[in-house]
Amino acid sequence: MKKLTRSPDDKWIAGICGGLADYTGLDANLIRLVLAICTILGAGSLIIGYVVAWVLLPAPRRPQTAWAKATDRPATAYEP
Repeated sequence: MKKLTRSPDDKWIAGICGGLADYTGLDANLIRLVLAICTILGAGSLIIGYVVAWVLLPAPRRPQTAWAKATDRPATAYEP
């Protein structure tokens, strides 16, 4: 099941266009171009929609690997 989320990898500002590209299967640059043209022609009204999407769309969860978890001891600790 597809879920609309922000893209952590394909982003310029917040990952909204990259997330839409992943969800729809379109190219992210095409979505960015359409967004830019529509923003210019609409006198900036899509900027509000972009900010709202930035706030409402969640970032995808990535599983943490064992070595990325925080520990009490630094990795360079010396043990005899």
